[in-house]
Amino acid sequence: MPNFIAKNLKNIELPASFDGVEFVWEAINGDEKLVYTKALGFEFCLVVKGRANNYVIKCDKLSRPAKLEAVQRALEAYKQLFACEVISQATAIKKSKNSNQSDYIISSDELVNRLENCEYKKIFVEIGFGSGRHLLYQAKENPDALIIGIEVYKPACLQVENLAGINKLKNIILLNLDARLVMSLLRSNSIDRLFLHFPVPWGKSKMRRVVSPQFAIEAKRVIKDSGTFELRSDDREYSDYTIGCFMDLNDANIQIYKNRFLEVSSKYEDRWIRQNKDIYDVICSFYGSSDELDLDFKFEFNVLDLEYIKLNFANKTIKNSDHFIHLERIYTLCDGSALLRVAFGSFYRPEHRYILITKERALYLFKKPLLTPENIKAHKNLEDMLRCVTL
Repeated sequence: MPNFIAKNLKNIELPASFDGVEFVWEAINGDEKLVYTKALGFEFCLVVKGRANNYVIKCDKLSRPAKLEAVQRALEAYKQLFACEVISQATAIKKSKNSNQSDYIISSDELVNRLENCEYKKIFVEIGFGSGRHLLYQAKENPDALIIGIEVYKPACLQVENLAGINKLKNIILLNLDARLVMSLLRSNSIDRLFLHFPVPWGKSKMRRVVSPQFAIEAKRVIKDSGTFELRSDDREYSDYTIGCFMDLNDANIQIYKNRFLEVSSKYEDRWIRQNKDIYDVICSFYGSSDELDLDFKFEFNVLDLEYIKLNFANKTIKNSDHFIHLERIYTLCDGSALLRVAFGSFYRPEHRYILITKERALYLFKKPLLTPENIKAHKNLEDMLRCVTL
């Protein structure tokens, strides 16, 4: 990421601006300060870290904007306004491929918007699409379906994005996210087919598996009446485990196949077939409808006691069965307000947020948490913690 190192910094009163970039206020914690910045329509923080003989200035990871050019422009402006004797720098303003918005790879927020305005008759979801052969095949064979691919490995997303563009497929969206997070964002009774092909078995770390009893419950919730969850695996134990998880559900029908032929296969599957390995298919159909999740929540705070929080704040983590809260750090603004850095939500996909607390109000800075059951519970507990801080 872009950054620069300066021997010293000028003491300039904020707010200040340069070349279209605004520096609004500073929040300080020890030898580190966050500079609230506006550039190219984005709002984010620069981090100024004091060291023994110099200062490092870079972009804050929690608030980093989608457009790299905004960061580059902000750093260049900060350097011109504040820096004395720049030692090293990597802030050149240039447009790169990564700076442009992807036609296929979208964020969790964009997913929610796309699904609310979906014009396709069907929705298919594939978890861990790898090389993308099966995902691309489904997109070609089902032009009336929106194909959602979920993959935690970013290079795989970039590869499939390129192939989708070459094949001019418009019914694909890709998510570089944890599948368990995406499941919590899907509406009940909205998915026609859910694919999980050749997941990592995690034989010695079963907690890391995609499939779990909770995953089976979520799959049943999001899949339509008569829709299907389809596992394909070369691992017999994983297949048996999956059957066990889905057998506990009501209104479900399970079909099991061994060495079933499909029109499309991955390169790994081709290799296993040449090695005479068995391939197992577990197809679970659901009947009836699931209740919608009650997610009508605003993620807003009532007025908090600013001075009490500043006096009693300390780094602390609280864990519950399905979510956690970590109060990480507190920064102080020149007007006496406080900025809290917190992490909370589900263990597999935590939210990292800043909370600005003034005498009049408290709010999430930059963006609110995703609307998931875990985040709602965490927010409520977080507000309670801040009201009676005994840290």
